[in-house]
Amino acid sequence: MAKESAHGKLVADLHKQLNRVFSGSSQGVYLYLDDHHKVCNKKFASMLGYTAKEWASIHAILGQTVEAKSQKTLVSAYLRAVDKLAGSTISVTWVKKKGGKVKTDVILVPIVFKGNVFALHFVSGI
Repeated sequence: MAKESAHGKLVADLHKQLNRVFSGSSQGVYLYLDDHHKVCNKKFASMLGYTAKEWASIHAILGQTVEAKSQKTLVSAYLRAVDKLAGSTISVTWVKKKGGKVKTDVILVPIVFKGNVFALHFVSGI
């Protein structure tokens, strides 16, 4: 439980530090540590028909919000980011809360904060 609390604090602290990016970006933005520790801006959540709080509470992001054909691409880019500190530009199709799909381009970059590697995603509709 202490690890969960520590990860939650890390996400909150980094989100606060990146507040200008989250609030000012013309793109959807989300910060991802793992399925339980993530945060997004209003623009990204709206693309999928969620509030930012609703999206952050989903614990099966891949299965619930990423089209099956895009899952491997997104996971591979995430692993490159956290294992090799390499950024990626990928195409991802998302599944909306009430059905329907959204095709996007995603720029995924690694970011290190307090010794932890996060993936910062910038999402633009196509």
